[in-house]
Amino acid sequence: MKKHILVISQYFYPEQFRINDICNEWVKRGYKVTVITGIPNYPQGEYYEGYGVFKRRKEIYNGIEIIRIPLIPRGNNSITLALNYLSFVISGFFWMIFSRLRADYVFIFEVSPMTQALPGVWYSKKRKIPCYLYVTDLWPENVEILAGIKNKQILNGIGLMVDYIYNKCDRIFTSSESFIKAINERGVEVEKLEFWPQYAEDYYKPVKKDQTSVIEIPDDGIFNIIFAGNIGVSQGLDILPKVAKILKKTDSKVRFNIVGDGRFKEKLIKMIHEEDLSDMFNFIPKQPPTRIPEIMALCDATLISLSKSKVFAITLPAKTQSCLACGLPIIVSADGEIQKVIKRAGAGVCSDAGNVEDLAGNIQKLVRMPKSDMRQMSENGLRYYKQTFDKNKLLDRMDYWFGRK
Repeated sequence: MKKHILVISQYFYPEQFRINDICNEWVKRGYKVTVITGIPNYPQGEYYEGYGVFKRRKEIYNGIEIIRIPLIPRGNNSITLALNYLSFVISGFFWMIFSRLRADYVFIFEVSPMTQALPGVWYSKKRKIPCYLYVTDLWPENVEILAGIKNKQILNGIGLMVDYIYNKCDRIFTSSESFIKAINERGVEVEKLEFWPQYAEDYYKPVKKDQTSVIEIPDDGIFNIIFAGNIGVSQGLDILPKVAKILKKTDSKVRFNIVGDGRFKEKLIKMIHEEDLSDMFNFIPKQPPTRIPEIMALCDATLISLSKSKVFAITLPAKTQSCLACGLPIIVSADGEIQKVIKRAGAGVCSDAGNVEDLAGNIQKLVRMPKSDMRQMSENGLRYYKQTFDKNKLLDRMDYWFGRK
């Protein structure tokens, strides 16, 4: 009989998160997989077309059973976002109370908010089955630093919730090595913690220029840099107009290709127009993830950028693995953990978050760099990816824990 994994994730297909591929792989490995998730609304803050409280609440995706519990869309302000988080927990509580579903394990995919873990913890306690938590965003640090909440009572309350979740989980996996120290400092024994990095989906791989039909990026000799993903405040892209200004003064022929959508996009476009830098930017609408490697094939380097914060300094964004797997030199504008990885791999150039001059200097360095050195960076990154983030090795390790009762 197939072992049954119950996945709790507030975000799931058609929203694009790595848990989609993890669940696909578990089905291929012979598990039965059921996902409890919300009605898709990320990142735009509105329900996706064709979905709603009374539409497509259950569906099958690649053999995965999806159960969508009601939640309030994220909207575009802090109040609706808080209601979005809370509504998933309330719906999850009632689902847990009345559900007859029987699983062997609970796996919680924790990107913010941590609150989404509660229904999974409650279900595992009710059914007396193992509960595994995968931490990719650190709470309450994320709330304090990124949301700017300073009220001690609120933070202490969130801290108590986080400690309760950690205590009730049988094992905690982390996407960043630095998270282990941070969670251990909350009183969780090290033996309960394990670094389990994210991997990139199989379609993230090097693509040759002559194999792509991309028309969104001109092949005109300009040095093309790509940023693909969510365009939010957390990504720190407000640095780019300042960097572009420096590059323009030095007559560096550079184009920033920004692929995606998000809350900060309109403001970023406005900043670029105000500085008369539109000729150095190319905005491309959000694309299916499978197209990203093709678009990257027409670029010379890829950018990973984060805002300055203590949380981001110990975070390894999932984008890191995607960029390494595609074999492009990587430009980092972020602190801490990601710099360690890229330097260790020899796969690119790094500057601290918010450092305009150093980022501009690194881009100029790449523009002037011999093609052979650029190729070496690409090869280094690809080699490091295969050694460190191999999908099968990581899934084999998770199989070990699913083999225990």
